[in-house]
Amino acid sequence: MKGTGLALITPFKKDYSIDFDALSNLIEHTIAGGVEYLVALGTTGESVTLSKDEKKQVYSFIAQQTNGRVPCVAGIGGNFTQEITDWIKAFDFTSYDAILSVSPFYNKPSQEGIYQHFMAVAEASPKPIILYNVPGRTMSNMTASTTLRLANASKKFIAIKEASGNAEQFMDLLHEAPAHFAIISGDDNLTVPFIGMGMQGVISVIGQAYPKDFSDMVRAALAGDMSTACSLHFKLYKIMKSIYLDGNPGGIKALLQQMGICENVLRLPLVPVNEQAYHTIQKQYLTLI
Repeated sequence: MKGTGLALITPFKKDYSIDFDALSNLIEHTIAGGVEYLVALGTTGESVTLSKDEKKQVYSFIAQQTNGRVPCVAGIGGNFTQEITDWIKAFDFTSYDAILSVSPFYNKPSQEGIYQHFMAVAEASPKPIILYNVPGRTMSNMTASTTLRLANASKKFIAIKEASGNAEQFMDLLHEAPAHFAIISGDDNLTVPFIGMGMQGVISVIGQAYPKDFSDMVRAALAGDMSTACSLHFKLYKIMKSIYLDGNPGGIKALLQQMGICENVLRLPLVPVNEQAYHTIQKQYLTLI
């Protein structure tokens, strides 16, 4: 999982049904842009507001549309361990190369609980696992020591998408991770500086709007060409900031709607970004045309 992965949105029509035509367009747009892999039904995909049948449809559609051209990662996570392990055991992994699994949310488990949860996931999974730490959403931080404990306990854990925003935690992971275990940025705007310290890539949101510039930025940083990487970083910096002004995936959907890729529709309790954020996104988008 080196380079640029994309946390794909789930496009909806105005009647809130899944817009598979828009999803097809998005997938083609991102593959043509040169990204390394796609992530189905992560947080940005609004997975918590999709039914089980809808999730199966989305997983299947992404696999069929991608058709082996890039690797696919399945977002499978939650806060009920037994339900997640049952889902994994029944999942069709034919076209999927790995799982992205978020640290349990809402329950606020202890570090031991987080560890035991992921060990159960590893036992159930036939595929490698990318851990996902995003305390801003889960309300509990998976510490560097817990992540490293998991990485050393099983080689099924191949990476972590680290979205804590905690520089010291990043550095602890980068300094102590075993050779088989990659540290992946979960924050678009921190990708370049932390690749410079040893991160191996990113699972991005903004990259699905600007796949070529963003993936070129990541490849340049990984190759040590920080001049090119920084130039592309600052080219995208303001639009990266703007899509988070009123929440994710509201911002990226507003941008993709302006680009003609999908409708600006989210399922409750999420709503489209406010008018001020929309116009800021629009202003930054127009500067990049």
